[in-house]
Amino acid sequence: MPRTTAWTTADIGDLTGKTAIVTGANNGLGFATTRALLLHGAHVVLACRDTAKGTAALDRLRADAVGAVGELRAEVLALDLSVLASVRSFAEAFPAAHHRLDLLVNNAGIMMTPYGLTADGYELQFGTNHLGHFALTGLLLNALAAAPGSRVVTLSSLAHRGGSMDFANPLFADGGYSPGAAYNRSKLANLLFTDELDRRLRAAGQDTIAVAAHPGVVGTDLFGHVFDRPALRPVRAVFNAVMPRPGEGARPTLRAATDPGARGGDYFGPGGPGELRGAPRRAKSIEAAHDPAAARRLWELSEELTGISYLDAPGGN
Repeated sequence: MPRTTAWTTADIGDLTGKTAIVTGANNGLGFATTRALLLHGAHVVLACRDTAKGTAALDRLRADAVGAVGELRAEVLALDLSVLASVRSFAEAFPAAHHRLDLLVNNAGIMMTPYGLTADGYELQFGTNHLGHFALTGLLLNALAAAPGSRVVTLSSLAHRGGSMDFANPLFADGGYSPGAAYNRSKLANLLFTDELDRRLRAAGQDTIAVAAHPGVVGTDLFGHVFDRPALRPVRAVFNAVMPRPGEGARPTLRAATDPGARGGDYFGPGGPGELRGAPRRAKSIEAAHDPAAARRLWELSEELTGISYLDAPGGN
């Protein structure tokens, strides 16, 4: 039955015995997501590019939780999504300590950066926001399959609405790069990936579901490059002061991760005007985000670029 009240973090329930990975867990939305999962009993692996920052974040979380709950179950593991070797190392280290994975939150990302390349030679935003998480998910699929009812939650953005997939020039190698266009494309790719992943999971008879979320507009360090120009730097403090904080922006992710009524392929976002803020509910996405032909082409491209192949296409050989 449809909900008659707004979803809140009180609806998360008891996560004792569940194991989660949150990428980019040391700040912003990832930190807020990690905090909520820990406070509800989950064991959370903070997957961070900078393990010193990850450890400092975990220390803050433990100090914050004193008296609220028992000892937090958490650890920090190194993960740089822009380096496929780092993704492989993380995926090898995780099952050495854990036999199952209940929740993978593909949260980490970069936004509107100047043109750059990943360690493997791919456009930086697409490589980090999409390819890194594509590879990570595939390499952790066995651990996800070992946990009944497991989920993969991938963060997209309102910016996906301005995105387009140009498979003739997907990485802007032939020009046309702009920070906004590349970011929008990577966020559209997150939704296409979610749909295709869920289709392939269903076809394979697996219990894992793939869900997506977006935070609305939140004051986090993700906007750092937006305010790089000197004329805009004074605006940053004002922006951060008036925008919703990460704890609010994390609620769609948390609903996608824990709502027992969530279905594979669902997309959650804030329920207020323009989906900018508010209690989480199912969100709107553009038609191009659910184009099965584009999703399959993106999947095949991602396999080619990462060297990681998993979950045969429905109806494939």
